[in-house]
Amino acid sequence: MNSLKATKINLFSFKTPNMKAFHLTWMAFFLCFFGWFGIAPLMVIVREELHLTKGEIGNIMIASVSITIFARLLIGYLCDRIGPRIMYSALLIIGAFPVMFIGLSNDYTSFLLFRLVIGVIGASFVITQFHTSSMFAPNVIGTANAVTAGWGNLGGGVTQLVMPLIFAGFVALGFTNSESWRLAMVVPGVALFIMGIIYFLYTTDTPEGNLADLKKKDPTFTLKKKQSQVSFATVLKDYRVWVLAFCYGACFGIEITIDNIAALYFKDKFNLSLAAAGLIAASFGMMNIFARALGGMLSDKVSITKGLNGRVLVLGSCILLEAIGILIFANMEVLVFSVISMICFALFVKMSNGATYAVVPFINKNAVGSVAGIVGAGGNLGAVLMGFLFKSEDLTYNDAFKIIGYCILGIAALAFTIRFVTSTASVSSKSEIVIEEVVA
Repeated sequence: MNSLKATKINLFSFKTPNMKAFHLTWMAFFLCFFGWFGIAPLMVIVREELHLTKGEIGNIMIASVSITIFARLLIGYLCDRIGPRIMYSALLIIGAFPVMFIGLSNDYTSFLLFRLVIGVIGASFVITQFHTSSMFAPNVIGTANAVTAGWGNLGGGVTQLVMPLIFAGFVALGFTNSESWRLAMVVPGVALFIMGIIYFLYTTDTPEGNLADLKKKDPTFTLKKKQSQVSFATVLKDYRVWVLAFCYGACFGIEITIDNIAALYFKDKFNLSLAAAGLIAASFGMMNIFARALGGMLSDKVSITKGLNGRVLVLGSCILLEAIGILIFANMEVLVFSVISMICFALFVKMSNGATYAVVPFINKNAVGSVAGIVGAGGNLGAVLMGFLFKSEDLTYNDAFKIIGYCILGIAALAFTIRFVTSTASVSSKSEIVIEEVVA
């Protein structure tokens, strides 16, 4: 099975199953992020129409990321057993409907419920990482995972730019503000549905083919057979899995929190227009063009000389710098300095994301999906906890950022406790790195 895993990334190639999966996973994840946070830059309009309070907006933000915790745990488990192709296709097609139908909501309760259901598509991240991990060898897996996830996360930034434009387009056609934000949400929903069909038709579960075809050739073949030696309970007992979950809560958690709150934050604090606030909010997400990949690439590079513990060093350092950046941002009262500091800490947020998932595939090679699911769920749990800070009537948004910054400092220290004892077999440009791992 492992012999056909790619040992390099041919970025402009679509010929091999590996590169088809590479490109379609990031495209699918991009659209999932676009649909997941498509409503975020339009919340200014929704807030006015539905007369939402700060506490209600906080609840909506929490709802958008909370259900993803359970969805990621379940889908990570299922990916180990039925493969990523069917899982991703089903998630894209089913997830398209609540994105399109959120426009049917006409009060706080109905809007909250739609926002909750939409959060399920956030589980797409686990499939993205699982599928990429099944296609690429360990010498490039950190880079491959970081690029596909980073370019996918870019959807969270692009939606901050594009959705206000789509909204404005419907307004220009003569629709009211109330009609326009509803019609605007149909666009990402349709895109998700179409991508679900494309993903099913043009990807394979493994470099060798789809699971169904492999079973026809070998009736005894099953992913469960390979995974049966490692139970989910065993994965849960590994302390490194939980440390990585905390780390991902510290970086991805803050990322999707910013995706949810940035437009409102800058509009209210600096009295900006919807378009201007969206543009600034987009600059945070646009860092995913390179920053998440940079974290994965740096992890791969350092691991050449320092092994898996070198990956841990990169991860802890990135999270530490992220925490410092957030604390600086929390104290900015001038628009230009606020934007600059946000972009600076965004760099380390995205790099931390990439560095985290550059470690994930090496925790337990026989249960990558389960580990990825738990760590991914940790990211959303972090966002949920942050959401409670932002909904508090007793805290300003800046106060919430300060508390988050200090918490992430503690998580940075925790990251450095991850340990590997490794023995490395021969490495060549055309063979995988063979690593035997035990907990120190």
